[in-house]
Amino acid sequence: MSRALSLRRSLLHLHRHHHRPKPLSPTTPPSPKPVQNPFTPLNPARKFCTSPTPTPSTNSEVRKYIGYTALVIFCGAATYYSFPFPGNAKHKKAQLFRYAPLPEDLHTVSNWSGTHEVQTRNFYQPENIEQLEKLVKENNEKKARIRPVGSGLSPNGIGLARSGMVNLALMDKVLEVDKEKRRVRVEAGIRVQELVDGIKEYGLTLQNFASIREQQIGGIVQVGAHGTGARLPPIDEQVISMKLVTPAKGTIEISKEKDPELFYLARVGLGGLGVVSEVTLQCVERQELVEHTFISNMKDIKKNHKKLLSENKHVKYLHIPYTDAVVVVTCNPVSKWKGPPKYKPKYTTDEALQHVRDLYKESLEKYRIAAAKSSDDNEPDINELSFTELRDKLLALDPLSKDHVVKINRAEAEFWRKSEGYRVGWSDEILGFDCGGQQWVSENCFPAGTLAKPSLKDLEFIEKLKQLIEKEEIPAPAPIEQRWTARSQSSMSPASSSAEDDIFSWVGIIMYLPTMDARQRKEITEEFFHYRHLTQVELWDKYSAYEHWAKIEVPKDKDELAALKERLRRRFPVDAYNKARKELDPNKILSNNMLEKLFPLSETN
Repeated sequence: MSRALSLRRSLLHLHRHHHRPKPLSPTTPPSPKPVQNPFTPLNPARKFCTSPTPTPSTNSEVRKYIGYTALVIFCGAATYYSFPFPGNAKHKKAQLFRYAPLPEDLHTVSNWSGTHEVQTRNFYQPENIEQLEKLVKENNEKKARIRPVGSGLSPNGIGLARSGMVNLALMDKVLEVDKEKRRVRVEAGIRVQELVDGIKEYGLTLQNFASIREQQIGGIVQVGAHGTGARLPPIDEQVISMKLVTPAKGTIEISKEKDPELFYLARVGLGGLGVVSEVTLQCVERQELVEHTFISNMKDIKKNHKKLLSENKHVKYLHIPYTDAVVVVTCNPVSKWKGPPKYKPKYTTDEALQHVRDLYKESLEKYRIAAAKSSDDNEPDINELSFTELRDKLLALDPLSKDHVVKINRAEAEFWRKSEGYRVGWSDEILGFDCGGQQWVSENCFPAGTLAKPSLKDLEFIEKLKQLIEKEEIPAPAPIEQRWTARSQSSMSPASSSAEDDIFSWVGIIMYLPTMDARQRKEITEEFFHYRHLTQVELWDKYSAYEHWAKIEVPKDKDELAALKERLRRRFPVDAYNKARKELDPNKILSNNMLEKLFPLSETN
């Protein structure tokens, strides 16, 4: 049977540490751990010193001690109520000197970055399509929402809903492999890495990958995710047919041949047109790639940009703010005749990291916390930390100091300079990217001409962005990641185009959340949204840039929300999308707050 979530967790951990989680019982949730009150109620009669208590000789002395006692009680209560509640009490008003925990059947689900979370009593994980169909049917009859949610990796929490969610982590099988046609049919809950591992024995793999491998196939397709390569389309273009479980019409199968209009609309359907239960993907032959990483600069990039886009199967740039460094990463099939390049790195990994380690030690001294760090038994050995881990630790010291961030960025440029070289491996090993720790990110997609005639608007966008960062003195960490794809035929894709040879550039800005301190995270969040707002005002309309669906944030301001909805209408077939929603999900059980705000259903649609 479908089962409700019975413990607090990140969605990513639903399946990161175990291929198939044990069934969760909806009727016997674990008892929450008792919450330890960090404050002990003050005893009004407590003595404040060890000397004998004086006997009051006058009424004024009695009033004085009563006043002292009242003041202590008041200060203790005021401190208690102003102190942040723990996670399981923050939505409850505590009684005097006692935290009020959440009810046992109310659980917290958050996205990977911890930037969005909801409390819900309903989290279902069906094991097969029959259970999924029954779940959708019953909830549609009750008009109870069950928002489809994947691995919880979307920075904006697009799949989260307080009213209820359905997750297909237990529907994760490879159902059919057609080696001759290079096609695979899978359940939509399978993770990318599981899929790749499951079909490699057939000599097959996916055409392209996003930066990480933990996404469920259904989720990565529905939000229009992408890899990089100007000849390669976003991942939704690999879908040649799909099965949707819809509230109004039951289970339907759509493809280029069966209802092509709905197929192209639903491939990037944002989970609003049906629960994707099965997907058939067009794969490619598994092959080894050689990755080449080198440092360049904008002047040289402009000279070689067209060549880099057209001659490399995969290419991306990592721009480093406050420097002229551009890290270029290309990936191409290993030559059958030449084999992999023979190259001996100039520097070892330790030598490449030493500059960053030295900066960390210097910064610890500057911020006068070296002694505390050295006495902390839980502090890892600095020599065991990766580059991204070191960067997180450096940023945590003073994440909003522009001067501190500039030093870190320069150290990163030096790290990449000493990391130049080649790496050989299978595509699913090579095409990944260590994105670092928890973060805020905004990624925009915009047209960049064609392969035959690049517009160079993509490089102009970066130049304007870096000028904006320096002018406004934004503490912008690295990298600004820039990738490219071919067009998509999915009408809701940010890279949608009717012109077959169009190419699109995707540019992501970032601010890391290297600390769990609530106040510091709040300050970083405010600075990030200021950063994002400046790019929106200066660049989005000028370059026809639209945010990735998994990274778009819904404005709280009514005027800003109205402007965003109008802007989306100019780019996407909103009326057609809403019409399909009304036909397939008239009770809006697959919707959530984000979908309702961006695509409100009105009687006139």
